Amino acid sequence: MWCYPKVIAHRGGGTLAPENTLAAMRCGFARGFRAVEFDVMLSADSVPVLMHDPQFGRTVPGHGRVCDTSAQQLARMDAGSWLGPQFAGEPVPTYEQVVHYCKANNIWMNVEIKPAPGHERETGRVVAQWTQRLFAAELAAYRAGGNDRTLPLFSSFSFDALAEAQDAAPQIPRGWLVDAIPPDWRERLSELAAVALHTNHKNLLPERVQAVRQAGYGLFCYTVNTPERARELLGWGVDAFCTDRIDLIGPDFS
Repeated sequence: MWCYPKVIAHRGGGTLAPENTLAAMRCGFARGFRAVEFDVMLSADSVPVLMHDPQFGRTVPGHGRVCDTSAQQLARMDAGSWLGPQFAGEPVPTYEQVVHYCKANNIWMNVEIKPAPGHERETGRVVAQWTQRLFAAELAAYRAGGNDRTLPLFSSFSFDALAEAQDAAPQIPRGWLVDAIPPDWRERLSELAAVALHTNHKNLLPERVQAVRQAGYGLFCYTVNTPERARELLGWGVDAFCTDRIDLIGPDFS
């Protein structure tokens, strides 16, 4: 069952900071959030970086693809100006930089593995390998009976990426991410030895909430942006959700 925080800041700072940046992590932290969700993709030189879109143009100006660009080049790009001049020059951070920030500030992480098309298995494997290295001390403590919340939770829409992550770092927990819950959800979660199902709240029904929880899995929803809907979902028995509106829904919302 779900043992993690209930309210999670989407992509670090929701609508208040440029997504998937250190500025976003600082923003969520300043608002009291000690749980964040963010997206991890591979650069051309197989360095995990924070990015949602496989192509430039929305949060990073220009043309081209993340998977064709080195981590060093990405670090020189502007991932902040699209949201406002106060964020001009905010770079694309590496996964390692964000992990160090979150660990230093006791922030729990939902790491969404976000492979560029055609890079599903490689991305799952590499992100898992980096995570094993970055959380070596926490994994050792966990093996000795430590707290689950010292480890991040992987999630992904890519079943193949999660399967690779499972093979590479089986002790890092996993949640399968789907838009609408498919008929074979039990079998798929079992294949991944997953701890949770992550789904779009817009496609959720109360009876499915109960079925998932009765099967012994946690249930996480994205992206819930009104207090009314958040309260309704919690009333149905949803374990946790992420939100862009960290100005309306605080970390202790109930």
